[in-house]
Amino acid sequence: MKATFQAVNFTADGKLISFIQYRLNKLETYYDRVLKSEVYLKVDNTPAKDNKLVEVKAHLPGQELMVKKQAKSFEHATDKAVEALRRQLRKHKEKHLASV
Repeated sequence: MKATFQAVNFTADGKLISFIQYRLNKLETYYDRVLKSEVYLKVDNTPAKDNKLVEVKAHLPGQELMVKKQAKSFEHATDKAVEALRRQLRKHKEKHLASV
């Protein structure tokens, strides 16, 4: 899956980018018609420990799915976001197959 990354107000580490790309590539086993995805990484300026935010927009033919998750680390937030996106993709695939 082709993904573009944007880190807001900081520079993302190469290991973090490759980790997120690896996790997104696994989504192709659930639905292989994802055209591209956009990943936004942000750090909230709050005293809470859960201040890492990951947003993923997955572009499908004729539709766009979006997930936004927050956690203590970008890796954990990515895991939560990919899991939520996996559920959305499975629902979309079931709905698409039912209408065909």
